Amino acid sequence: MAQATITPEIAKLFEGKNFASFATLMNDGSPHVAPTWVDLDGNTILINTAGGRVKEKNIRRDNRIALSVYDQENPYNMVSVRGKVTDITEQGADEHIDKMAKKYFGADKYPFRTPEEQRIILKIAPEKIHHQQPPPQK
Repeated sequence: MAQATITPEIAKLFEGKNFASFATLMNDGSPHVAPTWVDLDGNTILINTAGGRVKEKNIRRDNRIALSVYDQENPYNMVSVRGKVTDITEQGADEHIDKMAKKYFGADKYPFRTPEEQRIILKIAPEKIHHQQPPPQK
């Protein structure tokens, strides 16, 4: 399936201080959904997580995902995405989680890091995108 394009309007949702509901598939095919911070690198969606979590285990078995991002100021402005994780990397993950802490908390460092965790970045290629925009104002 061809990669879908993230428009400038959609990019604003990913670049804003908006959470994503991130869905992966469990062993039995049931969905696992977790709220998460989200980022964008061009047309690639980035999710930063700690290695060994359910998200990573599910993706290593089945790389299909779905996610939704709602504008915290107006939830009628939202995007839903289906796609695939194309890469899982540790490279730059520590710096990236600090960038996300700055975006979401205003903190210079991610405050919940534990000494034993290894951060990873999930790189997602969107395949289907639906952008719902707010209804016109009267």
